Amino acid sequence: MPSKVSCLYVLTVVCWASALWYLGISRPTSSYVSGQMSLPIRKTVKTLKNTTFSNIRTRTLNPHAFDFVINEPKKCETNTPFLVILISTTHKDFDARQAIRETWGDESTYSDIRIITLFLLGRNTDAVLNQMVEQESQIFHDIVVEDFIDSYHNLTLKTLMGMRWVATFCSQAQYVMKTDSDIFVNMDNLVYKLLKPTTKPKRRYFTGYVINGGPIRDMRSKWYMPRDLYPDAKYPPFCSGTGYVFSVDVAELIYKTSLHTRLLHLEDVYVGLCLRKLGIHPYQNSGFNHWKMAYSLCRYRRVITVHQISPEEMHRIWNDMSSKKHLRC
Repeated sequence: MPSKVSCLYVLTVVCWASALWYLGISRPTSSYVSGQMSLPIRKTVKTLKNTTFSNIRTRTLNPHAFDFVINEPKKCETNTPFLVILISTTHKDFDARQAIRETWGDESTYSDIRIITLFLLGRNTDAVLNQMVEQESQIFHDIVVEDFIDSYHNLTLKTLMGMRWVATFCSQAQYVMKTDSDIFVNMDNLVYKLLKPTTKPKRRYFTGYVINGGPIRDMRSKWYMPRDLYPDAKYPPFCSGTGYVFSVDVAELIYKTSLHTRLLHLEDVYVGLCLRKLGIHPYQNSGFNHWKMAYSLCRYRRVITVHQISPEEMHRIWNDMSSKKHLRC
């Protein structure tokens, strides 16, 4: 029969082996770079005493460990905005950004309320494009950039950057809109018919074009979703990423929820997953269109967003609608 000493020795070895095995496990989070999923190297983390299983379950899955390389931290300091508009864009879309600045995204359009427009980008692999965006930022002061790679598969990171920015630098605003640089926004309908500045601000509010669908398993599709990333047959209700609006408190809620929610490359689906965890149900609004719509004055007066609008169309539509406000439909 083994002695007590040998039993204690074996038990000690087993305990140390288990501890070293546990500390040696890497728990990488997935980020998407250049269209493929890559696993970043995790920095060494100091071990804490009295670690419990509760601590382990609440550890951050997606620390969003990116730094702002271009930022506008004082954008909301002098005058509290009613609405912050976050516009997802790419480095080469200067014409689209300029068209938005000169039309519906003009921050000086309304005298009774303050609106802030921000363009969201990651870092480009082309140093020249990065430099051009930096120069553009010095002129207009409406660009925010974090140091992740700017790509289609990183759109989720781009939106989370916007949520983080609002929660950190502009939490006193009332509402936030997230949209894209090829979207036309009917600002009068958005501000006065949907958000209504004279009414009490909403909380835990989220609206847009709500989609009830499931994952596409065809690898040729732009919206392909692998089973290992999302095995369920249905997505939770989510708003099309072409344009949605939410109360400012939701920005921080989504950002904090994302830290503990496995990343998906489909940004609008991912936001829907976070909303489900938060118990926030998005409201359907038929004014948000996620498709292209032929222009007519009366038709565009009824909508909030229209998709696939070129910079030239943006100017033409804005000028026509602005010059004919006296006409009835």
